[in-house]
Amino acid sequence: MARRGLKGNELLPFTVQFLRGRWFALFASFLIMAGAGASYLFGTYSKQIKETLGYDQTTLNLLGFFKDLGGNIGLLSGLIAEVTPTWFVLLLGALLNFGVLLLACIGYLMIAFPFTGSVYIASIIIGFSFGAQFPLQYAIISELFGLKHYSTLFNCGQLSSPLGSYILNVKITGMLYDREALKDLAKEGLERSPVKELTCIGSHCFRLPFLVLAGATFFGALVSLILVARTRKFYKGDIYKKFREDAETL
Repeated sequence: MARRGLKGNELLPFTVQFLRGRWFALFASFLIMAGAGASYLFGTYSKQIKETLGYDQTTLNLLGFFKDLGGNIGLLSGLIAEVTPTWFVLLLGALLNFGVLLLACIGYLMIAFPFTGSVYIASIIIGFSFGAQFPLQYAIISELFGLKHYSTLFNCGQLSSPLGSYILNVKITGMLYDREALKDLAKEGLERSPVKELTCIGSHCFRLPFLVLAGATFFGALVSLILVARTRKFYKGDIYKKFREDAETL
C-alpha cells in the first residue's frame, strides 16, 4: 500500500494520482469555479451584454474595470495563506472557501435578477471570488501531490479554466441566449436572418444562463468542502517537513 501524505503521493504514478478522488475533487472545484464565467464572461459576451441592457461602450469598460478590481483584491488570499498558521488556514479556510463561492452565486443572481446598479456590484463580487480562489490552485497541487509530477499536474489544473469556460459559457450560456433571442423573434412574428447575429433585448436574456452558473458554482462550493474534509488530516500535520529535509541534504 502506498504511504499516506506528501511523500506517499510522490511515489504514486501520475495515472493513479489522477484517478484518486482527492484530485478529482480539486479539479472539479476549480473547473466549476473557473468555468462559471468569472474570467471569460465579459470578454465572451460583452457585445451581447451591452445590447441586452442598453449600455454604451464606456459603461461596458467600467464594468470590466470593476471585474478586474475585484480580481486583484482577491489575490490577497495567496498572501494571507502564506503568513497565516496552517491550523488557522484549515479552520477558517473551509468557511471562507465556501463563503466566497456562495458570494459568487449571489453575484450571478444579481445579474439574473437585475436592479439599478446591480451589474456593477456583481462585477466586483464575481471578480473578487475568482481572484480569491484561482491563485491558490497551484499551491494546493504542490502541497497535496508534491513536486515530482508537478509540471504534469500543473498543466492539468490549467485545463480547468478553458474547459470549464467552453462548457458553461460557450455551450450552455450561448445556447440559452440564442434560444431567448429566437423566442423574441417569434413573438414579433419575425424570422431569423441568415446574415445577422441573434440579438436579445431585456433582463430575461441572461436570466436562465446565470441561474445555471449560480447552480454550478454552488455545486463547486460543495465539492470544495469535500476536498477540505479529505485533506483535513494532511494539513494538520507538518506539510513542509519534506521540503526542509530536502533543503538540509543539499
